[in-house]
Amino acid sequence: MNWLIPVIGAAFVVAFLPMMFANEHSSLARVTVYWPNKSSGANAAWNGQRLREGHCAVDPKEIPYGSKIIFQGGECVAVDTGPAIVNRKAARACGRTPAECNAIVIDRFFNTKEKALASAEANPHFMMIRVRTPDATPSSSGVRGTF
Repeated sequence: MNWLIPVIGAAFVVAFLPMMFANEHSSLARVTVYWPNKSSGANAAWNGQRLREGHCAVDPKEIPYGSKIIFQGGECVAVDTGPAIVNRKAARACGRTPAECNAIVIDRFFNTKEKALASAEANPHFMMIRVRTPDATPSSSGVRGTF
């Protein structure tokens, strides 16, 4: 009978652990950069929010606005989108494997061209990212602290 409690506990964890992390997932992404210029302004296209460093453009069908994207070298918040992001142009153009060609695209915003290009040069084009959706709070997702 002493073995019954650990078995029930393990079954509970296996049954409910996926739900605890349902609002957080990992994905392969092609990470690109942009800055204010003639083709992309200083405001997000979909809602007019003022862009700042730490913001990024995503496909909102893949990553909801307001999600936190955690990746090698930093994190950003999804606030913008664009047609090249949605059709994954950057991933399809430079992907060498099927996984890279099908990767989602994250376009990080920088205040200056110099900062954007320095970041693009310092980081790999493809990397694993973690996405935490807006409703994935530490109390609801079971996640504590930062990554």
